[in-house]
Amino acid sequence: MAKTDDITAMMKEMMGAFPVDTKAMDDAFKTTATLSEKLSGVALEAAKKSTELSATWTKDTLSKMTEMSKAKAEPADYAKAMTDFASAQAEIAAENTAAFAEIAKKVQMDTVELLMAAGKDYSEDATAAVKKATDEMTATATKATTTAKKAAPAK
Repeated sequence: MAKTDDITAMMKEMMGAFPVDTKAMDDAFKTTATLSEKLSGVALEAAKKSTELSATWTKDTLSKMTEMSKAKAEPADYAKAMTDFASAQAEIAAENTAAFAEIAKKVQMDTVELLMAAGKDYSEDATAAVKKATDEMTATATKATTTAKKAAPAK
């Protein structure tokens, strides 16, 4: 009778020939977590600066409205107060819009810089993982070839 092979043993041997590198997965996770932390820091810093700018703008506006809302001796003084307020608001709006644009520009530059650095890290991690896998597969194939040659009957 023919001898049947143990399928379980064959599967274990085959799966052992294709090892999973959990260190590469750990490294990828750590790189991703670090990137997320840095991107969150950039976003939170921008939110903080934007909030401070908005609060300052609001305080300035309310202060100028207080001056504008005071009682005037002449009707023309009301028109002048409104004109002064509108001019001041236009100037402040231009300055604050430029400040918001600078915050957005910094966020964009920091984000691009972080993503480029992360891309480099991912590339290095992937290259190292592929090299290791290639080396292991080459060693396994060499071992399998050597074992097959030894097991082959001589002619």
